[in-house]
Amino acid sequence: MANTLRDSYNKTTYKLGNHGKRNVQVLKEAIQKVDENTESDMYGQGQIIEDFQQKMANLLGKEAAVFFPSGTMAQQIALRIWCDEKDLGKVAYHPLSHLEIHEQDGLKKLHKIETVLLADETRVIELEDIKQMENGVACVLLELPQREIGGQLPSFATLEEISHYCKEQGIKLHLDGARLLEVLPYYQKTAAEVCALFDSVYMSFYKGIGGIAGAILAGSEEFTSQSKVWKRRYGGDLISLYPYILSADYYYEKRAHKMGEYYESAKELAAFFNACEGIRTLPITPVSNMFHVHFELGKEEVEAILTDIQEIMGIGISGYVNAIDENTCSFEISLGDAYKEVPTETVRKMFDILAEKISE
Repeated sequence: MANTLRDSYNKTTYKLGNHGKRNVQVLKEAIQKVDENTESDMYGQGQIIEDFQQKMANLLGKEAAVFFPSGTMAQQIALRIWCDEKDLGKVAYHPLSHLEIHEQDGLKKLHKIETVLLADETRVIELEDIKQMENGVACVLLELPQREIGGQLPSFATLEEISHYCKEQGIKLHLDGARLLEVLPYYQKTAAEVCALFDSVYMSFYKGIGGIAGAILAGSEEFTSQSKVWKRRYGGDLISLYPYILSADYYYEKRAHKMGEYYESAKELAAFFNACEGIRTLPITPVSNMFHVHFELGKEEVEAILTDIQEIMGIGISGYVNAIDENTCSFEISLGDAYKEVPTETVRKMFDILAEKISE
């Protein structure tokens, strides 16, 4: 059934989430107007990479920035730098941090860095969690939004309190801002205003922006200089990174200003889901362009329902469903350009059918 669900999703005319298909056209669109005589970067140097790094440093309000091929590489390096500076091999983050559950313990295996898990798996980190953590932590990592719990966010006041406390205690504060741009409409702040609370910042170029790959790591001149050394040690200084940089810049310019639109679309779509009995979103009202959809039905039942609807309506709802237990399941959705392409009346009709099938 899982393959049938994925197949039905791939065959739909419209999609509720994301920006469209991730195929070669994404790269072709990004480079079609680039001057063919533009010189490539070489091993982290050259105008194409240096200009983009400065552009991102300005955006994030930091002294300097470094382009990395992956966020996994960038964040492990950031935490290593802060641990070395403090001569403390221990960091703290959420139990569902990307570093904890998606990186094969890279931080621990490669750097022998210990981790302290803050808060429980159902909520975001609060100031009290940091105040109560064990001593000897070099850096605290905060993820905004917290993806694995539906993209939940702490209040901006809480961020300010955490930042102030960490500075007082001599603890570095790092931002996992993979989806940083996506939270700005909720906070009603600029990227620089959010990043001012953090000593270092990572941002992705393939999530909400929809580029090919790549990440930026920003901070002080000293911090970023050290990150370049570690980037070389990791093998991240590819001879050229320009395909990633060109696509990152292109899609940043195309979509960064649309994050408010995606946020409003997420709230609208979540309301449709929540109007169906037996379905709820997490959060109930999204705080970014992403949320989770939870069903009070088993995985196989939901797969069958979604497959039928996708085949009937030609709208891709999801290509997968994750079982929570025998009687509940969920999937994640992130809003982008694709949602506005679906006729509103078609969306309403689709949810009428969904509500009917769920009630059966």
